[in-house]
Amino acid sequence: MSFALPPPDLLAPAVLLVLVPAGRAGQLPTPAQLDDLQRRLGPAVRVLRLDDDAHASVVRSFAVAQLPACVLVREGIELWRQPGWPESDALVASLLAAAGVG
Repeated sequence: MSFALPPPDLLAPAVLLVLVPAGRAGQLPTPAQLDDLQRRLGPAVRVLRLDDDAHASVVRSFAVAQLPACVLVREGIELWRQPGWPESDALVASLLAAAGVG
């Protein structure tokens, strides 16, 4: 017996965790970049910036090789990850597809 996933509008929103190194004021992403990404992703994906200093245990739990890094999760399940910062429209489309929206 197999079960189909509910439609994306009934799923909890996915969360894009933007993991950044501590103590780098000029480190990407800037608040304006985060706001722009949130606007492009819409309500299907919530964007959260996590600083390695303030949220060290959370950042370490994802065992990323380098910071910044982005990890897309929904209800504790990892859907997508990428080292660095997603800047292109193609990556936005990939995020939405991974969240089951695109």
